[in-house]
Amino acid sequence: MIKKTPIICIVGKSESGKTTLIEKLIPELKKRGYRIGSIKHACHRFDIDKKGKDSWRHRKAGADIVVIASTDKIAMIKDNDCESLDGLNKYFNGVDLVMAEGYNKENIPKIEIVRKANGKKPLCLNDNQLIALVTDADIVHKVPRFGLEEIDKLADFIENKYL
Repeated sequence: MIKKTPIICIVGKSESGKTTLIEKLIPELKKRGYRIGSIKHACHRFDIDKKGKDSWRHRKAGADIVVIASTDKIAMIKDNDCESLDGLNKYFNGVDLVMAEGYNKENIPKIEIVRKANGKKPLCLNDNQLIALVTDADIVHKVPRFGLEEIDKLADFIENKYL
């Protein structure tokens, strides 16, 4: 049986700093020796394949999966009918943790970032999968709370709980 890679969702309202938090957490966890994967949730359809390019032509010819490979990276284009993060886990063999940006409705552990300057209320205070808050606001909750720049402490928390 293949062990599932733990996934943590970094959630928050628009412009709350989700991407910035992930950009800070990844190098901290990498420094500790962990292999980290990431998923960015797109709320709308997207296509990285350009009309007329060879990979696009392969897909139009009927290929179910197209991999574009160079000496330094690969990209896979595959139609995906799965709406859940659990269905994406199979693509992350060999990593210790996956950090997903968004997916606030998933039944997956969540760390929510809330900025006082945004003036927006938290999304997930009543979500039983909320495991931590990252905030500069005075929010009282039963989950651990970290300041916006307490990346090392947040990484400690993630490491102790999931790694």
